[in-house]
Amino acid sequence: MVKVLVIITSPDERALPGFMWAVNAIKNGWAEDVEVILFGPAERAVAEGDGLFIQWIKKLAEMGRTPTACRRLAEVEGFVGPLEEYTKVEYVGRIIAERLEEGYVPMTF
Repeated sequence: MVKVLVIITSPDERALPGFMWAVNAIKNGWAEDVEVILFGPAERAVAEGDGLFIQWIKKLAEMGRTPTACRRLAEVEGFVGPLEEYTKVEYVGRIIAERLEEGYVPMTF
């Protein structure tokens, strides 16, 4: 079975298919594992309290999954604290490289 790395960068409704797919894949067992990473504009939207994103992050949390957001971008733009309310905040470059090495298929939204 496939392992999937969902990378969400879009700051608006274009990100919704990524969140929807991740939630449904976990709920319906479409993949062996699903990890969600937020990058750039998407993580900024979460830090600013965007309800559209936060409702999906809460659904993931209810399923025992917490997305990871890029610490470096959050540090540079000064929103680590607000972002930590909703996500894990880590340096994701290494995480992405490791998941690819482990055979995860990237999906980018």
